[in-house]
Amino acid sequence: MTCHTVTDSPYGPLTLVADADGALCGLYMAGQRHRPPEENFGPRDDDLPCFAAAQEQLSAYFAGELKQFTLELALRGTPFQRGVWEQLTRIPCGETRTYGQLADALGNPQASRAVGLANGRNPVGIIVPCHRVIGSDGSLTGYGGGLDRKRRLLEFERGTALF
Repeated sequence: MTCHTVTDSPYGPLTLVADADGALCGLYMAGQRHRPPEENFGPRDDDLPCFAAAQEQLSAYFAGELKQFTLELALRGTPFQRGVWEQLTRIPCGETRTYGQLADALGNPQASRAVGLANGRNPVGIIVPCHRVIGSDGSLTGYGGGLDRKRRLLEFERGTALF
């Protein structure tokens, strides 16, 4: 059983989802690719402590005061996906890595395409910063929230743009 709440952001409303244990298991943008159907989010509950913590840290992030999230997450995926998502959390704010660099970090240099697929299935965007992954030529590629959002997030983190 899951429940959800919705919070505002400079990128529009964000749907936060918690599992039965009260851990954050989803953060979805409006129009996001691979966004589960609304009925999968469970009832709305604006009072969960994990939602308050996530909203506080997201507000600090968007204010430029937080660079690393410290929320309890319940990420559901294959062991490979969870490994990719763990690597994403190690990319410093304002920096990027390529799919190939992540594959190397996982000890599987031939897995850059699989890394891209796992990256695209990240259930907790922004907090698990899949927007920090770019193509081998430095281009912005595939972001479930849209390339414009990806560009804006990266510019914001680098201090080259404000919302």
